[in-house]
Amino acid sequence: MVRMLHGREAEQATIDDLLTGARAGRSGALVLRGEAGIGKSALLDYAAAQGIPTVRSAGIESEAELPFAALHLLVRPGMELVRQLPPRQREAIEAAFGLGDSTPADRMLIGLALLTLLAEEAAEGPLLCLIDDAHWLDRATAQTLLFAARRLDAEGVVMLFATRTGPDDFPAPGLPELALSGLRADAAAALLDAGPTRLTPATRYRLLAESGGNPLALLELPSVVGATDDLNPLPLTQRLQLAFHGRIARLPAATRTILLVAAASGAGDLAPVVRAAAVLGAALPDLQPAADAGLINTDGQTLTWRHPLSRAAAYQGSALTDRLAAHRALADALDGGNDTADLRAWHLACAATGPDEQAATALEHTADRARRRNGFHGAVAAYDRAAALSVDTEALLRRLVLAAETATEAGLTDQAAHLADRAAALNVDTRARLRRRASATGAELDEGATHSADRAAAPNAGARTRGRALATEAALTDRAAAQSVDGEYDLRLALVRAQAEFAAGKPGSAHRRLMAAAIGSAANDPRGAARILTRAVHTAWYLGPAELDEVADLAATLRLDEDDPTTPIVRYLTGSVAGHRTVDLRDAADTARANGADSPADLVQLCGSGLVVGQDDQVGELADELIAESREQGRIALLAPLLFFRSEAALFGGRPGESRVAAEEGLRIAEDIGQPQWISQLSAFLAYLAALRGDEQTCRAHADRAAAEEFGGAQSVGAPWAHAALALLALGRGRLEQARAELEHMTIEPARHHVSGLRCLADQIEVATRLGATEQATEALARLTAWSARAGQEWIAALAARGSALLADGPSAEQHFLAALAGNRPFDEARTRLLYGEWLRRDKRKVDARGQLEQALELFERLDATPWSDRTRTELAALGVGTGAKASKGPLSVLTPQESQIVRLAAQGLSNREIAARLVLSHRTVGHHLYKAYPKLGVLSRGELSELDLAQ
Repeated sequence: MVRMLHGREAEQATIDDLLTGARAGRSGALVLRGEAGIGKSALLDYAAAQGIPTVRSAGIESEAELPFAALHLLVRPGMELVRQLPPRQREAIEAAFGLGDSTPADRMLIGLALLTLLAEEAAEGPLLCLIDDAHWLDRATAQTLLFAARRLDAEGVVMLFATRTGPDDFPAPGLPELALSGLRADAAAALLDAGPTRLTPATRYRLLAESGGNPLALLELPSVVGATDDLNPLPLTQRLQLAFHGRIARLPAATRTILLVAAASGAGDLAPVVRAAAVLGAALPDLQPAADAGLINTDGQTLTWRHPLSRAAAYQGSALTDRLAAHRALADALDGGNDTADLRAWHLACAATGPDEQAATALEHTADRARRRNGFHGAVAAYDRAAALSVDTEALLRRLVLAAETATEAGLTDQAAHLADRAAALNVDTRARLRRRASATGAELDEGATHSADRAAAPNAGARTRGRALATEAALTDRAAAQSVDGEYDLRLALVRAQAEFAAGKPGSAHRRLMAAAIGSAANDPRGAARILTRAVHTAWYLGPAELDEVADLAATLRLDEDDPTTPIVRYLTGSVAGHRTVDLRDAADTARANGADSPADLVQLCGSGLVVGQDDQVGELADELIAESREQGRIALLAPLLFFRSEAALFGGRPGESRVAAEEGLRIAEDIGQPQWISQLSAFLAYLAALRGDEQTCRAHADRAAAEEFGGAQSVGAPWAHAALALLALGRGRLEQARAELEHMTIEPARHHVSGLRCLADQIEVATRLGATEQATEALARLTAWSARAGQEWIAALAARGSALLADGPSAEQHFLAALAGNRPFDEARTRLLYGEWLRRDKRKVDARGQLEQALELFERLDATPWSDRTRTELAALGVGTGAKASKGPLSVLTPQESQIVRLAAQGLSNREIAARLVLSHRTVGHHLYKAYPKLGVLSRGELSELDLAQ
């Protein structure tokens, strides 16, 4: 029975609204935040008493490093339904719980499995999920629960989280929150007066004044203070801990002992607690005094604390020697099998007072298991603690390297760099040997004394040898780069530190480190060198053409294994992108696959690089293939970059609606799994898409986010596209000076050679010519012409022809305009026809001008390019031509982006469950959106969708 809640009418009403929605088939989530004792758990109990089937879980401090520990508590009541999940989802959640030998699943696939499972549990009616003490959830569980909560829609599921208010306590972006403050004066007085303890007026007044309306303080302090009126002026949290400890201190010694063991255990299972307590002289009956005092609840098999502070007081109020003994006894009591191995390892660590190889080995095994289950945060903590407990330096180095690599996988770049630095500091002898070897290698290359195999790999190097040697020497003379490029651990540390430096906004340092690592590994591990070079191209791309040339030179110099799956990728990246020659994207991808490349992971870089040389159609095709593979394999972390590349290719191909859907999905995924680079990139590209539509508010919001300080500010990876977006917005509205100011950012490195920098060269020419800045326009045209010659793409040549038309006079201008119309890419063609029509109108050729402008208007309206449509209508009005109603934008224009995406997949024949798996939604949400989309499209069933034109 839930006790009466004083002063929480508003909070109860909010919960009632969520539960009413759940009964009607709507889902919702809410985070309750407040200090300890403020009433969060009481509100969860209130929700549980409202008659809706409920599942519960809670964060447990001692299990905060055990991946999916709290998730298992939530899922356990519905484990029978796990067997009914789609195979990949079932395997994912079973692997997370250590129930199978399947390959570890992506974290988001586990989240999708939970979402599907909750939808199945709610199939017959609403479901309430209560998660208490969310600030103590293990990170894997927290990420999974938040992932599912953000995707709840039409399942009839309500998720309520209770957490503390600290800045790092359970961040839950995207979920509504309710902050709980102290009770108002009348409610606090009513709660205090309802207690059994008689208080003097002075004590009552002081409790009301100093409790801050904290319900737990109002309930607990009277029983401690009694009639003494002795209240110390301590902070409230200390007063509460004092209150709890005061109650525990009066219990018998054996009761305090078994309470300490239970507090150290953290888990609710009493069996190991009783076994451990027996070693320390306590037994199960000794719990009864604690139960009588209202500190715990127990049925003889499980134990729950009335409040987390009771457990904290039992643990923290005990002597250090007693706590160490409790952990050691628990470790011995848990020595029974794989299901308790991880808990045992942590208890061994907690009991250690110095280096302890037994505890370190056990923790390393725990970390290995956590890493295989994608519990990266827990794995990092376990490897790090195992390193601290290591007896010998070799084991310490191994564990620090593993911790650094795992932190990199988890996106904890600062922690990864710190761990890598600690590991590098251990390897002094290796670093000294390496610096000597690096200097010798640099000298040999400088003298042209490369290996015969190297010369065979690059027989036409010729005059470039000196340039390669200088580039190599520059990399090797950098002490930070050269200190970690030889040996297994050194190479792995180099990669970790390079990634951390890149994430910290230091691409130059990362690039030098990768160059040195490639050289250090080439002699003994050509395959490793190839993989490192693909990463070096990535860092060079953010630096400039000189660095790209360095990578191309180094690739030509080093001995690479031609049968290695990544070598064709290196050849494409360093040849097509950096080596100034065209390499076919499909050939590179097919060869890499034939050689055994890990598709899609090894091939993802081909997409981004293919856009640099204008192979947009091939990029779109390859991205679609890799997206499908990533979804099938559950490799969700690859989806954000792939959807970004797909979004770019779709827009360039004249499909802005499809582009927007892909970018929005990519952004949701990047936010869910914490990929700051792709949050910045995708936000910036969504700004560009909004600029095309003329949606200034959305454009600026996305552009600001892309260049937010958390992503690197002006140096963020999304900043170039953000500037391109703001330039396009200004150009579309005719604000030429503003457009020029934004485009100035695109004329300097590294933005100058990025995809965005190349794609906006035509904008630079148009703005400069309209402002009379002929020199700037000529320079941009020269770059555009050079890009066209290098890429060999007809559409780029058409843009160069348009630029030539804007700078030409008389008949030659018209010849260039006509040549520009051969490009046949919708947005570029429409802009060319608009500019050509304007030129024709100025030349007094009204009939010809009208034809070009009307075709431009049709294209702009189909693309939903409102500013450009308005500008074209103005030109037609100047000719005295009315334009009538706007052309239809296609059937999908009436749908939301998510409805549009679901309808496209349904039209292809996919079932609701298949669509749900692809889009990481529940199948009930998919059905809900289809139900809403049908009347908008004028159809009655999915069978009629195939008859619609869904191209846009």
